[in-house]
Amino acid sequence: MEKILFLAHVDESGISLPKSAYEVLGLATDLAAQTNAALTIGLIGENLDAAAASVANAGAARILAVCGLDFAQPRYATDAAAVEAICRASEASIVLAPATSRFARVLPGVSARLSGQADTHITAVEVRDGALTASRWYYRQRIEAVIRRNARPWLLLLESGCHEAWVGERGTAVVEQLPISLAADAKRTTVTGIRAPKSEAQTIRPDANLLFVAGAGWTKKQSDGKVHGEEAEVLILGFLQASKASLGGSKSLVDQSGEQQSVLGFMTHLNQVGQTGSTPRHPKGLSTCCHGEEPHVVGWRFIHERRAINLDPNCGWARGKADVLYVADAFAVMRRVNELLRQRGSLSQEHAAVASA
Repeated sequence: MEKILFLAHVDESGISLPKSAYEVLGLATDLAAQTNAALTIGLIGENLDAAAASVANAGAARILAVCGLDFAQPRYATDAAAVEAICRASEASIVLAPATSRFARVLPGVSARLSGQADTHITAVEVRDGALTASRWYYRQRIEAVIRRNARPWLLLLESGCHEAWVGERGTAVVEQLPISLAADAKRTTVTGIRAPKSEAQTIRPDANLLFVAGAGWTKKQSDGKVHGEEAEVLILGFLQASKASLGGSKSLVDQSGEQQSVLGFMTHLNQVGQTGSTPRHPKGLSTCCHGEEPHVVGWRFIHERRAINLDPNCGWARGKADVLYVADAFAVMRRVNELLRQRGSLSQEHAAVASA
C-alpha cells in the first residue's frame, strides 16, 4: 500500500502556505481516499504554528515539521536537508509538492539522495487500472504524456491551477518537529534582501483570477487613421492595476519590438501566450484586439471562461473559441470599463484621467 506525503513551505509572509499548496493538498487527500493510503503532511519554515493549524483538519495521520531560523529563507542546502529528513521520517512512497521555485530547485536532488525518482510540471495524478499515474505536457503543450513509474519514492511537483484547493476549518495541530543538525557550510548562502518590481509594474500574476490578453490591434491605426499607442498603454495598465489581472500578449504583438514598429513598453516575450509561449491557468480570460488564430488560442486550453473583444465578427474567436465575443472597439470598451472602475475607486488618478478623457 502506498504512503502519501504532502510537502509544503510557508510563503513570503513566513506565516501561511501558498495558494498552490492547498491545491496539492486537495489532490493528496483525494488520492489518499481513493487508494486507502496513509497521508502525512510535511511543513518547512521558520514558524509553522499558523500553517499547521490551517491543515490540521485535512485528515493526515501525522504532521511533520522542520522549523527554525535556518529554514526561513530558500536555500538549497538547508531545504534539501529538510525535505530529505521529512521523506525519511514519513517513509512515504509518493511525495506530492507544489511546483514553487523553492521546491523545483530541491526535489530532483533529494530524489537522488533517496534513490527515488522525480517528475516536474505534473498537471494530474490519477489511479488507472489500479496503478498511480502522473500526467504532464510536452512539445509546447501539444503532447500529453501519462507516466507510470515503479521507482519509490516518487516525488511529483504539481503545477498550480490543476486541482481544486482543499478547504477546511482551522484546528489544533499535533506537530512532530524533526531535529536537523546543519554543518556550517550548509548555511553559507544568506538572503540579504529582496528586490521586486512595484506591484503596479508587475504584469505577470500566475494566481490572478483573470488573464487579460492584448493583441497587435492596440498598436495599429484606429478609426481616425492614427496610432494611439500611448493611450493603449495607459488604458491597459490602468485596467491591470484596478483588476489585478495578469497580462498576456499575442506573438504578433511581442514580436513587433524587433520589427521597429509601435510597441507597448511593458510587453515582453515573457507575456506571450500560445503555441510558442506560455499556457496559463487562470479561471477567466479576456482577449482584446487579437484575432484568435489557432497558434495563439492553443495557449488558452486551460482557461475555463473565455471572452474576446474584436471589431471583426468573423475572427477566430467567433468560431467556437470564445464563450462570448463582443464585436466592439477595444479602446471604447476599456475606456468605459476603466471609468466604472474609477467610480469604484480602484484606479489611480493618472489612469482615471485618461479613462475619462
